[in-house]
Amino acid sequence: MANRPLTPSILLALSLSACAVGPDYHPRPASELGVPDGWSVSAGQKAREDLSQWWTRFDDPMLASLVQRAQAANLDVAQAVARLRQARESLVQQRANLVPSLSVSGGVSRSEPLRGGSSTTTLPDGTVTSFSQGGATSFSLGADANYQVDLFGGVRRGVEGARASYAASGYDLATVLISAEAETARNYVLARVVQAQIANARDSLGIADENLQIAGWRLQAGLVSSLDQEQARASRAQLAASIPTLEASYNGYVARLGVLTGQAPGALKAEMEAVKPIPAGPASVAAGIPADTLRQRPDVRAAERNLAAATANIGVAAAQLYPQLSIGGSIDAGSTALASIFDVITGRLFANIAQTLFDGGRRASQVRSAEAAADGAFLAYKSTVLTGLEDVENAIVALQTAQRRQQEFAVALEASSNQALLARMQYRSGLTDFTTLNQAESALISARNGVVSARSDAATALIQLYQALGGGWDPSVTPTVPTTGGTANGN
Repeated sequence: MANRPLTPSILLALSLSACAVGPDYHPRPASELGVPDGWSVSAGQKAREDLSQWWTRFDDPMLASLVQRAQAANLDVAQAVARLRQARESLVQQRANLVPSLSVSGGVSRSEPLRGGSSTTTLPDGTVTSFSQGGATSFSLGADANYQVDLFGGVRRGVEGARASYAASGYDLATVLISAEAETARNYVLARVVQAQIANARDSLGIADENLQIAGWRLQAGLVSSLDQEQARASRAQLAASIPTLEASYNGYVARLGVLTGQAPGALKAEMEAVKPIPAGPASVAAGIPADTLRQRPDVRAAERNLAAATANIGVAAAQLYPQLSIGGSIDAGSTALASIFDVITGRLFANIAQTLFDGGRRASQVRSAEAAADGAFLAYKSTVLTGLEDVENAIVALQTAQRRQQEFAVALEASSNQALLARMQYRSGLTDFTTLNQAESALISARNGVVSARSDAATALIQLYQALGGGWDPSVTPTVPTTGGTANGN
């Protein structure tokens, strides 16, 4: 039987059945990442809660509205979506390397003599006549097909890496999203905190005005020296001086909320003007076990996908060490008349195999570089895992300590209120001096601010815990961007 050349379909089947060089990616076990079985702090081991809409647990419609607006209009989130679109197109480009490329061409040319070019013709009667030779027109059509045979899986490893990078970009988008949600909630809480501090300062300023008036009356009556009046004046001035600083802080938080929701800094001033209490969420959150957190946190999942992409890149580099086979063909047609262009058609098939014999160790170095990058990606993955666990434990401790501080400051506020009331009554009756009254009033102001600070710390620690646990997105779905034919996915 005569030998027959390999057809492109046979070569394609050969490439698809060939083994891809480079290591196959396998998820790393929790023990290799240093994940413990439980938390080192008291967190409860109940099954974790659904945290996808955690901001609703503060029972504050304004807070929920702002978070939803940040989800829709935050510019950092929009940039992350753009990066995800880029990653999707990179995957499309890598997949295109799996199929042949086909190009068609057509042309027309016209040639005209620029000088000379005359010819002679003898007529039937014997007369010799000369005339100018005209130009010539030619037409051509052609088609070319080329295919780089993926004998050693370099292209498939590239697709594998691009798919992992696309998924990582989706998780990066989720990370940016939950960060925007948490920052919006945090700035809202801090704005309400400053409102409460301003209210406390103005209440204390009213008391200081009253104390200054009483000191003036007692001075006029000759019951005290001017020292009491000057102390009262100084105390009042210090309280008054704190209010502009608080107002500047409040303006900063409201401006930040505007930018976080994709608006001008002053867009929310009217909406935030009404004073409302500091949001208070639930007393505890079921954190589950550390492994649950790793599955929930998008930054950990992004780091894992980056490791998968780096592992695939080793195969891309290793495939360059082996022969490269390309096949192709072309079809051409041409004529001096358009009507007869298909009268003559020629075709050509070719195959080419190439192997680099010496490159000074460049390709081998590329493999080693890819291996080093994969090692670095694993270390980054492990670091992200441990940092995530650290974030959760720190947030749990911060919430617990803030709650204990709230309880103690509540006692301190009650005692300071009683102390200040007694000191004010005794000073009016002349039973104590202004220094004692001033100390009692300062203790009351401190206790009031302490209660506000503890409430603020509890709310922000709760937000921190929700963020550390990976709340604010649906972990069962890899974030993707829509394509013309439907919704893209990382599969």
